[in-house]
Amino acid sequence: MDLYQKTSRWKIYLFLVGIVILLIPWLFANYLAKKLQEGEQKKMQIYARTMEELTRNTDNQADFTFHQQILASLKDIPILAVSETGRVVDVINCNFSGDTVSLLKEFKSTGIPPIQSFGYARYIYYKHPQTMQLLNYFPWFQLILLVAYALIGYAVFNTSRREEQNRVWVGMAKETAHQLGTPISGIMGWIENLRMSDDITPEEREEILKELQKDSFKLQQVADRFSKIGSKPELTASSLREQLMMCKEYMQARSPKTIEYEFFAHSDCDPQVMINSNLFQWVVENILRNSLDAMDGKGKISVDCIDEKTHIDILIKDTGHGIPSSKHNAIFRPGFTTKQRGWGLGLSLAKRIIENYHRGKIFVKESKIGEGTTFCIQLPVYQP
Repeated sequence: MDLYQKTSRWKIYLFLVGIVILLIPWLFANYLAKKLQEGEQKKMQIYARTMEELTRNTDNQADFTFHQQILASLKDIPILAVSETGRVVDVINCNFSGDTVSLLKEFKSTGIPPIQSFGYARYIYYKHPQTMQLLNYFPWFQLILLVAYALIGYAVFNTSRREEQNRVWVGMAKETAHQLGTPISGIMGWIENLRMSDDITPEEREEILKELQKDSFKLQQVADRFSKIGSKPELTASSLREQLMMCKEYMQARSPKTIEYEFFAHSDCDPQVMINSNLFQWVVENILRNSLDAMDGKGKISVDCIDEKTHIDILIKDTGHGIPSSKHNAIFRPGFTTKQRGWGLGLSLAKRIIENYHRGKIFVKESKIGEGTTFCIQLPVYQP
Protein backbone atom coordinates (compact mmCIF):
# COMPACT_ATOMS: atom_id res chain seq x y z
CA MET A 1 0.00 0.00 0.00
CA ASP A 2 1.22 3.49 -0.84
CA LEU A 3 2.51 5.56 2.10
CA TYR A 4 0.08 8.40 1.38
CA GLN A 5 -2.87 6.00 1.32
CA LYS A 6 -1.82 4.65 4.72
CA THR A 7 -1.51 8.18 6.11
CA SER A 8 -4.95 9.15 4.75
CA ARG A 9 -6.51 6.01 6.23
CA TRP A 10 -4.99 6.73 9.64
CA LYS A 11 -6.32 10.29 9.50
CA ILE A 12 -9.82 8.93 8.83
CA TYR A 13 -9.53 6.48 11.75
CA LEU A 14 -8.31 9.23 14.09
CA PHE A 15 -11.11 11.52 12.93
CA LEU A 16 -13.74 8.84 13.63
CA VAL A 17 -12.24 8.08 17.06
CA GLY A 18 -12.25 11.82 17.81
CA ILE A 19 -15.95 12.07 16.91
CA VAL A 20 -16.75 9.15 19.25
CA ILE A 21 -14.76 10.79 22.07
CA LEU A 22 -16.63 14.06 21.51
CA LEU A 23 -20.04 12.37 21.34
CA ILE A 24 -19.72 10.33 24.56
CA PRO A 25 -19.76 13.29 27.03
CA TRP A 26 -22.33 15.11 24.90
CA LEU A 27 -24.72 12.13 24.92
CA PHE A 28 -24.16 11.56 28.64
CA ALA A 29 -24.93 15.21 29.47
CA ASN A 30 -28.09 15.04 27.34
CA TYR A 31 -29.14 11.83 29.09
CA LEU A 32 -28.56 13.44 32.48
CA ALA A 33 -30.54 16.55 31.49
CA LYS A 34 -33.43 14.40 30.28
CA LYS A 35 -33.56 12.51 33.58
CA LEU A 36 -33.55 15.79 35.53
CA GLN A 37 -36.35 17.13 33.33
CA GLU A 38 -38.42 14.03 34.03
CA GLY A 39 -37.77 14.57 37.74
CA GLU A 40 -38.94 18.19 37.48
CA GLN A 41 -42.09 17.12 35.68
CA LYS A 42 -42.93 14.70 38.51
CA LYS A 43 -42.27 17.46 41.05
CA MET A 44 -44.71 19.76 39.24
CA GLN A 45 -47.35 17.02 39.16
CA ILE A 46 -46.92 16.62 42.93
CA TYR A 47 -47.13 20.41 43.28
CA ALA A 48 -50.39 20.47 41.29
CA ARG A 49 -51.96 17.74 43.46
CA THR A 50 -50.75 19.51 46.61
CA MET A 51 -52.40 22.76 45.53
CA GLU A 52 -55.60 20.87 44.74
CA GLU A 53 -55.67 19.39 48.25
CA LEU A 54 -54.96 22.76 49.84
CA THR A 55 -57.75 24.37 47.82
CA ARG A 56 -60.31 21.71 48.64
CA ASN A 57 -59.44 21.41 52.35
CA THR A 58 -61.53 23.94 54.35
CA ASP A 59 -60.58 22.63 57.78
CA ASN A 60 -58.72 25.43 59.56
CA GLN A 61 -57.38 22.98 62.15
CA ALA A 62 -55.76 20.68 59.53
CA ASP A 63 -51.99 20.09 59.60
CA PHE A 64 -50.42 21.40 56.38
CA THR A 65 -46.78 20.88 57.41
CA PHE A 66 -46.18 18.17 54.78
CA HIS A 67 -47.73 20.29 52.05
CA GLN A 68 -45.61 23.27 53.04
CA GLN A 69 -42.45 21.12 52.88
CA ILE A 70 -43.39 20.08 49.34
CA LEU A 71 -43.88 23.71 48.30
CA ALA A 72 -40.59 24.73 49.95
CA SER A 73 -38.70 22.06 47.97
CA LEU A 74 -39.68 23.83 44.73
CA LYS A 75 -38.04 27.16 45.55
CA ASP A 76 -35.59 26.95 42.62
CA ILE A 77 -38.26 26.21 39.95
CA PRO A 78 -40.02 29.24 38.35
CA ILE A 79 -43.80 28.53 38.43
CA LEU A 80 -46.75 30.30 36.84
CA ALA A 81 -50.33 29.39 37.87
CA VAL A 82 -52.94 30.23 35.19
CA SER A 83 -56.73 30.04 35.39
CA GLU A 84 -58.94 28.36 32.83
CA THR A 85 -59.58 31.74 31.21
CA GLY A 86 -55.85 32.36 30.78
CA ARG A 87 -55.39 34.82 33.63
CA VAL A 88 -52.24 34.56 35.73
CA VAL A 89 -53.33 33.89 39.31
CA ASP A 90 -49.95 33.21 40.95
CA VAL A 91 -46.26 33.76 40.26
CA ILE A 92 -43.69 31.76 42.21
CA ASN A 93 -39.87 32.07 42.13
CA CYS A 94 -39.94 34.69 39.37
CA ASN A 95 -38.74 38.25 39.08
CA PHE A 96 -41.13 40.22 36.87
CA SER A 97 -42.19 43.83 36.40
CA GLY A 98 -45.94 43.18 36.70
CA ASP A 99 -46.62 42.44 33.04
CA THR A 100 -48.20 39.01 33.41
CA VAL A 101 -49.09 38.77 29.71
CA SER A 102 -45.45 38.95 28.63
CA LEU A 103 -44.49 36.60 31.45
CA LEU A 104 -47.04 34.03 30.26
CA LYS A 105 -45.71 34.26 26.70
CA GLU A 106 -42.20 33.73 28.03
CA PHE A 107 -43.25 30.55 29.86
CA LYS A 108 -45.14 29.24 26.83
CA SER A 109 -42.14 29.89 24.55
CA THR A 110 -40.10 27.28 26.45
CA GLY A 111 -42.18 24.54 24.83
CA ILE A 112 -42.68 22.73 28.15
CA PRO A 113 -46.32 21.49 28.30
CA PRO A 114 -48.22 22.76 31.36
CA ILE A 115 -49.44 20.50 34.15
CA GLN A 116 -53.24 20.41 34.40
CA SER A 117 -54.68 21.09 37.84
CA PHE A 118 -58.14 21.31 39.38
CA GLY A 119 -57.21 23.51 42.32
CA TYR A 120 -57.04 27.27 42.45
CA ALA A 121 -55.45 27.27 38.95
CA ARG A 122 -56.24 25.24 35.83
CA TYR A 123 -52.76 25.17 34.31
CA ILE A 124 -49.36 25.11 35.99
CA TYR A 125 -46.58 26.42 33.77
CA TYR A 126 -42.97 26.07 34.82
CA LYS A 127 -39.45 26.62 33.52
CA HIS A 128 -36.28 24.72 34.12
CA PRO A 129 -34.14 26.19 36.92
CA GLN A 130 -30.96 28.05 35.99
CA THR A 131 -28.78 25.06 36.81
CA MET A 132 -30.76 22.96 34.33
CA GLN A 133 -30.38 25.62 31.66
CA LEU A 134 -26.63 25.69 32.25
CA LEU A 135 -26.57 21.90 32.01
CA ASN A 136 -28.30 22.10 28.62
CA TYR A 137 -25.64 24.49 27.37
CA PHE A 138 -22.76 22.53 28.89
CA PRO A 139 -22.52 19.78 26.19
CA TRP A 140 -22.28 22.43 23.47
CA PHE A 141 -19.74 24.43 25.45
CA GLN A 142 -17.72 21.24 26.03
CA LEU A 143 -18.02 20.32 22.36
CA ILE A 144 -16.73 23.73 21.26
CA LEU A 145 -13.77 23.51 23.67
CA LEU A 146 -12.85 19.99 22.56
CA VAL A 147 -13.13 20.87 18.87
CA ALA A 148 -11.00 23.99 19.40
CA TYR A 149 -8.44 21.93 21.32
CA ALA A 150 -8.41 19.26 18.60
CA LEU A 151 -7.96 21.86 15.84
CA ILE A 152 -5.14 23.60 17.70
CA GLY A 153 -3.48 20.25 18.44
CA TYR A 154 -3.82 19.18 14.81
CA ALA A 155 -2.36 22.48 13.58
CA VAL A 156 0.58 22.23 15.98
CA PHE A 157 1.14 18.57 15.07
CA ASN A 158 1.00 19.34 11.35
CA THR A 159 3.42 22.25 11.69
CA SER A 160 5.82 20.15 13.76
CA ARG A 161 5.58 17.27 11.29
CA ARG A 162 6.28 19.55 8.32
CA GLU A 163 9.29 21.07 10.07
CA GLU A 164 10.64 17.61 10.90
CA GLN A 165 10.06 16.46 7.32
CA ASN A 166 11.89 19.53 6.04
CA ARG A 167 14.78 18.84 8.41
CA VAL A 168 14.89 15.23 7.27
CA TRP A 169 14.84 16.14 3.58
CA VAL A 170 17.52 18.79 3.99
CA GLY A 171 19.50 16.41 6.19
CA MET A 172 19.18 13.60 3.63
CA ALA A 173 20.46 15.87 0.88
CA LYS A 174 23.41 16.99 2.99
CA GLU A 175 24.10 13.48 4.26
CA THR A 176 24.18 12.29 0.64
CA ALA A 177 26.65 15.03 -0.23
CA HIS A 178 28.69 14.17 2.86
CA GLN A 179 28.74 10.45 2.05
CA LEU A 180 29.71 11.12 -1.56
CA GLY A 181 32.24 13.76 -0.58
CA THR A 182 34.76 11.41 1.09
CA PRO A 183 35.28 8.99 -1.83
CA ILE A 184 35.08 11.78 -4.41
CA SER A 185 37.75 13.74 -2.55
CA GLY A 186 39.86 10.59 -2.45
CA ILE A 187 39.49 10.00 -6.18
CA MET A 188 40.36 13.62 -6.96
CA GLY A 189 43.41 13.38 -4.68
CA TRP A 190 44.71 10.25 -6.37
CA ILE A 191 44.13 11.78 -9.82
CA GLU A 192 46.11 14.84 -8.76
CA ASN A 193 48.81 12.52 -7.42
CA LEU A 194 49.03 10.81 -10.80
CA ARG A 195 49.16 14.14 -12.59
CA MET A 196 51.98 15.49 -10.42
CA SER A 197 54.06 12.31 -10.47
CA ASP A 198 56.29 12.16 -13.55
CA ASP A 199 58.40 9.23 -12.54
CA ILE A 200 55.95 6.79 -10.96
CA THR A 201 57.04 3.25 -10.23
CA PRO A 202 54.85 0.26 -11.08
CA GLU A 203 54.40 -0.41 -7.35
CA GLU A 204 53.22 3.15 -6.70
CA ARG A 205 50.93 2.98 -9.71
CA GLU A 206 49.44 -0.27 -8.44
CA GLU A 207 48.94 1.25 -5.00
CA ILE A 208 47.16 4.29 -6.46
CA LEU A 209 44.93 2.10 -8.63
CA LYS A 210 44.09 0.01 -5.56
CA GLU A 211 43.03 3.13 -3.63
CA LEU A 212 41.06 4.43 -6.60
CA GLN A 213 39.26 1.10 -6.75
CA LYS A 214 38.43 1.39 -3.03
CA ASP A 215 36.95 4.86 -3.47
CA SER A 216 34.99 3.74 -6.55
CA PHE A 217 33.63 0.83 -4.54
CA LYS A 218 32.74 3.28 -1.77
CA LEU A 219 30.69 5.35 -4.21
CA GLN A 220 28.82 2.22 -5.19
CA GLN A 221 28.24 1.47 -1.49
CA VAL A 222 26.86 4.96 -0.86
CA ALA A 223 24.38 4.60 -3.74
CA ASP A 224 23.39 1.17 -2.42
CA ARG A 225 22.90 2.49 1.13
CA PHE A 226 20.52 5.23 0.13
CA SER A 227 18.60 2.90 -2.17
CA LYS A 228 17.94 0.59 0.81
CA ILE A 229 16.41 3.31 3.02
CA GLY A 230 12.68 2.66 3.29
CA SER A 231 12.90 -0.90 1.93
CA LYS A 232 13.44 -4.16 3.75
CA PRO A 233 17.17 -4.94 3.59
CA GLU A 234 18.56 -8.43 3.09
CA LEU A 235 20.40 -9.70 6.17
CA THR A 236 23.13 -12.32 5.93
CA ALA A 237 25.27 -14.09 8.53
CA SER A 238 28.59 -12.23 8.69
CA SER A 239 31.72 -12.15 10.78
CA LEU A 240 31.46 -9.17 13.11
CA ARG A 241 35.23 -8.88 13.47
CA GLU A 242 35.73 -8.81 9.71
CA GLN A 243 33.07 -6.09 9.27
CA LEU A 244 34.59 -3.89 11.96
CA MET A 245 38.12 -4.32 10.60
CA MET A 246 36.93 -3.22 7.15
CA CYS A 247 35.53 -0.05 8.74
CA LYS A 248 38.83 0.50 10.55
CA GLU A 249 40.88 0.06 7.39
CA TYR A 250 38.77 2.53 5.45
CA MET A 251 38.56 5.21 8.16
CA GLN A 252 42.20 4.91 9.28
CA ALA A 253 43.46 5.57 5.75
CA ARG A 254 41.46 8.81 5.72
CA SER A 255 42.22 10.00 9.25
CA PRO A 256 45.10 12.13 10.55
CA LYS A 257 48.17 10.18 11.62
CA THR A 258 47.68 11.59 15.13
CA ILE A 259 44.55 9.43 15.58
CA GLU A 260 45.25 6.03 17.13
CA TYR A 261 42.92 3.11 16.32
CA GLU A 262 42.74 0.19 18.75
CA PHE A 263 40.45 -2.68 17.74
CA PHE A 264 39.85 -5.84 19.82
CA ALA A 265 42.65 -5.09 22.30
CA HIS A 266 40.75 -6.69 25.20
CA SER A 267 38.92 -9.56 23.50
CA ASP A 268 39.26 -11.97 20.61
CA CYS A 269 35.55 -12.61 20.06
CA ASP A 270 34.42 -13.11 16.49
CA PRO A 271 30.69 -13.88 16.58
CA GLN A 272 28.45 -14.36 13.59
CA VAL A 273 25.67 -11.77 13.34
CA MET A 274 22.77 -11.28 10.95
CA ILE A 275 23.42 -7.92 9.29
CA ASN A 276 23.28 -6.03 6.05
CA SER A 277 26.98 -5.42 5.58
CA ASN A 278 26.61 -2.16 3.69
CA LEU A 279 24.19 -0.55 6.13
CA PHE A 280 26.02 -1.82 9.22
CA GLN A 281 29.32 -0.39 8.00
CA TRP A 282 27.53 2.91 7.40
CA VAL A 283 26.49 3.00 11.06
CA VAL A 284 29.98 2.19 12.35
CA GLU A 285 31.64 4.69 10.01
CA ASN A 286 29.17 7.35 11.09
CA ILE A 287 30.04 6.84 14.77
CA LEU A 288 33.77 6.78 13.96
CA ARG A 289 33.39 10.00 11.99
CA ASN A 290 31.62 11.64 14.94
CA SER A 291 34.45 10.46 17.18
CA LEU A 292 37.01 12.02 14.85
CA ASP A 293 35.13 15.33 14.93
CA ALA A 294 34.96 15.22 18.73
CA MET A 295 38.73 14.72 19.11
CA ASP A 296 39.83 17.67 16.97
CA GLY A 297 42.43 15.67 15.05
CA LYS A 298 44.19 14.02 18.00
CA GLY A 299 43.20 11.13 20.25
CA LYS A 300 42.34 7.45 20.41
CA ILE A 301 39.43 5.34 19.15
CA SER A 302 38.90 1.93 20.74
CA VAL A 303 36.50 -0.72 19.43
CA ASP A 304 35.71 -3.95 21.23
CA CYS A 305 32.90 -6.47 21.48
CA ILE A 306 31.42 -8.47 24.35
CA ASP A 307 29.40 -11.68 23.95
CA GLU A 308 26.42 -11.39 26.32
CA LYS A 309 24.87 -14.80 25.41
CA THR A 310 21.61 -13.33 24.04
CA HIS A 311 23.22 -10.39 22.25
CA ILE A 312 26.55 -8.91 21.22
CA ASP A 313 27.68 -5.54 22.61
CA ILE A 314 29.89 -3.50 20.26
CA LEU A 315 31.64 -0.75 22.22
CA ILE A 316 33.07 2.24 20.33
CA LYS A 317 35.02 4.57 22.60
CA ASP A 318 36.78 7.85 21.87
CA THR A 319 38.79 10.40 23.85
CA GLY A 320 36.83 13.41 22.61
CA HIS A 321 34.94 16.23 24.28
CA GLY A 322 32.17 14.05 25.72
CA ILE A 323 28.38 14.47 25.61
CA PRO A 324 26.27 15.91 28.48
CA SER A 325 23.95 13.31 30.04
CA SER A 326 20.94 15.49 29.18
CA LYS A 327 21.69 15.00 25.46
CA HIS A 328 22.31 11.24 25.39
CA ASN A 329 18.87 10.62 23.84
CA ALA A 330 18.57 13.91 21.95
CA ILE A 331 21.57 13.19 19.70
CA PHE A 332 19.56 10.47 17.94
CA ARG A 333 16.73 12.83 16.98
CA PRO A 334 16.57 14.17 13.40
CA GLY A 335 17.97 17.67 13.17
CA PHE A 336 19.87 17.63 16.47
CA THR A 337 23.55 18.54 16.14
CA THR A 338 26.30 20.18 18.17
CA LYS A 339 28.40 20.96 15.10
CA GLN A 340 28.42 24.43 13.57
CA ARG A 341 28.10 22.99 10.08
CA GLY A 342 26.26 19.81 11.01
CA TRP A 343 22.74 18.79 10.05
CA GLY A 344 21.95 16.14 12.66
CA LEU A 345 20.86 13.18 10.57
CA GLY A 346 23.71 10.66 10.75
CA LEU A 347 22.96 9.25 14.21
CA SER A 348 19.23 9.39 13.51
CA LEU A 349 19.73 7.18 10.45
CA ALA A 350 22.11 4.97 12.43
CA LYS A 351 19.43 4.41 15.08
CA ARG A 352 16.84 3.57 12.43
CA ILE A 353 19.18 1.12 10.69
CA ILE A 354 20.12 -0.72 13.90
CA GLU A 355 16.72 -0.78 15.60
CA ASN A 356 14.31 -1.09 12.66
CA TYR A 357 16.37 -3.21 10.26
CA HIS A 358 18.63 -5.25 12.54
CA ARG A 359 16.33 -5.54 15.61
CA GLY A 360 19.12 -4.22 17.83
CA LYS A 361 19.81 -1.15 19.96
CA ILE A 362 22.18 1.78 19.82
CA PHE A 363 22.77 4.19 22.70
CA VAL A 364 25.36 6.19 24.62
CA LYS A 365 26.72 3.79 27.22
CA GLU A 366 28.97 6.28 28.98
CA SER A 367 30.23 9.80 28.45
CA LYS A 368 32.28 12.22 30.53
CA ILE A 369 32.88 15.83 29.61
CA GLY A 370 36.51 16.28 28.62
CA GLU A 371 37.27 12.53 28.74
CA GLY A 372 35.29 10.94 25.92
CA THR A 373 32.24 8.93 24.92
CA THR A 374 31.40 5.24 24.59
CA PHE A 375 28.69 4.21 22.12
CA CYS A 376 27.12 0.76 22.39
CA ILE A 377 25.55 -1.17 19.52
CA GLN A 378 23.63 -4.29 20.55
CA LEU A 379 22.90 -6.97 17.96
CA PRO A 380 21.05 -10.27 18.47
CA VAL A 381 23.20 -13.41 18.52
CA TYR A 382 22.98 -15.34 15.26
CA GLN A 383 21.27 -18.69 15.70
CA PRO A 384 21.55 -20.97 12.64
